[in-house]
Amino acid sequence: MAIKYIKRIDQYIIKKYLGTFFLAIALIISISMIFDVSENIDDFITKNAPLKAIILDYYLNFIPYYANLFSALFTFIAVIFFTSKMAYNSEIIAILASGVSYKRLMRPYMIASGVIALMSWVLGNFVIPSATEARVNFRNTYISNDYVNVDKNIHRQLEPGMYVYMQSYNNKLDVGYRFSLERFDGKRLVSKIMAESVKWDRERKKWVIQNFYERDMHGPQEIIRSGTAMDVSLRMLPADFGQQNAKEETMDYRQINAYIKDLKLRGVDNVARYEQENYKRTAGPVSTFILSVIGVSLASRRMRGGLGIHLGLGLLLSFSYIMFMQVSTIFAVKVGFNSLLAVWLPNMIYSLIAIGLYRWASK
Repeated sequence: MAIKYIKRIDQYIIKKYLGTFFLAIALIISISMIFDVSENIDDFITKNAPLKAIILDYYLNFIPYYANLFSALFTFIAVIFFTSKMAYNSEIIAILASGVSYKRLMRPYMIASGVIALMSWVLGNFVIPSATEARVNFRNTYISNDYVNVDKNIHRQLEPGMYVYMQSYNNKLDVGYRFSLERFDGKRLVSKIMAESVKWDRERKKWVIQNFYERDMHGPQEIIRSGTAMDVSLRMLPADFGQQNAKEETMDYRQINAYIKDLKLRGVDNVARYEQENYKRTAGPVSTFILSVIGVSLASRRMRGGLGIHLGLGLLLSFSYIMFMQVSTIFAVKVGFNSLLAVWLPNMIYSLIAIGLYRWASK
């Protein structure tokens, strides 16, 4: 009877947890879609966006992206909300008084957290990237595509021993200015090309160096030549200098890992953004367990102020977690802070908070 009773408790808590979570996500997504429609309706009409594309390419892909984005926050709110109600209805006291330990009480919460975490991990690594690509393409076509590359003094390693430099790059014209290409044998410079510009030929899919000056030092004598145009095959594409917003979010698990490896080989200086996106796809789902423990520990004990004080404390902790995550990732990009540590540091610190609150609540 005791085992059967405990299983009923598990089912009861899991249903409340998942039901509250999915209801909260559905509400926030519905509200977000209403605001998005009101904001972009003029662009849809002005640019004659097809209704099918609006529904299937944009809003159908809008749902999983924002559902996953808000999942950690609403996991926490869901736990706080229904656990607090259980506590003030004396359900938590009744469960503990029946002989169920506090540790055992946490089991259904961890099971439900596991369901949400697994769903978040699969969505983040395999479903959302392709959905985001379709959504971003729609935005660029029918809403806005005003990106201008403002990077200066661009350095790239295309492969071992081959380096390119551009003073600036115009992503609308696909032209790089003040271009140079250097090849090294070990530490020895063997050839260098300097040019006024390099342009991507969209029809032939090749780079064309314009008004160039070349020094070739392979042999015993240095060979110098110049010209007005020369085709070259380079391991880079205009997309490498194009719109970077959300680019990392359009790559699935295998693609982003392969791309990070390629960026490191080429010496690209914005690898941290892609590393962070890759690590977040695991750190985010793991945070579901941490925030659930914090939520249960706070809400399972009756406090003066009722549900309001529980939700207040919960929101304070959840928003401080999100702010901490943003600050640490900015440090990784701007200061060169280790990307893995930057992404996982909030989880490490809030794990300690979760352990402390759990011990306090279980007394």
